[in-house]
Amino acid sequence: MKKYLFTAFAALMMTGLLNAQSQYKAGDIASDFKLKNVKGEIVSLADIKDADGFIVAFWCNTCPVVKKYDQRLQYLHAKYASKGYPVIAINAIDPAVSPGDSYDKMKETAAKLNYKFEYLFDETQEIARKYGATNTPHIYILSRRDGKLVVDYVGAIDNNADDASAADKKYAEDALNSILKGQPVAVAGTKAVGCGIKWKKG
Repeated sequence: MKKYLFTAFAALMMTGLLNAQSQYKAGDIASDFKLKNVKGEIVSLADIKDADGFIVAFWCNTCPVVKKYDQRLQYLHAKYASKGYPVIAINAIDPAVSPGDSYDKMKETAAKLNYKFEYLFDETQEIARKYGATNTPHIYILSRRDGKLVVDYVGAIDNNADDASAADKKYAEDALNSILKGQPVAVAGTKAVGCGIKWKKG
């Protein structure tokens, strides 16, 4: 019995290590992608030629934490898209597990909340797995350098999901402001707090 428990524990630890190794961190090169937006168009980062980088946000329709951050994500897009860093939101939730996160519900959510940024459907969950996203919201700030997408920041938008006015550490904004000034990002990684991504079974 002890041997079985040890083997199971070791397997879990190895899985955790593999997952951790697959998560992007600052300095890594991120993958581009081709995903469908809520208008039915296929979007890739390469197509957005006037951007200097991107605020990639793993997002969804139903998570209570995402709902608390909706206005903050829209604020980031309004403030930074004109400076070369638009928001690209990606929903990777399996709708078989969470029907409220289906593609049709994405279209409803984007229309209801008047999203000005791209909202894409990662139906196969391939991109979420490549990036190592674990939660919604989970933010990745990428910059174009030498023809590559370099990761500058990974983690949370700020340090207070419940109350934006009480957040005294605005991680995403601080990172973007440093990038735009050509300065190093002081805090390049934080823990993404939110709802776990609902993965496909098997």
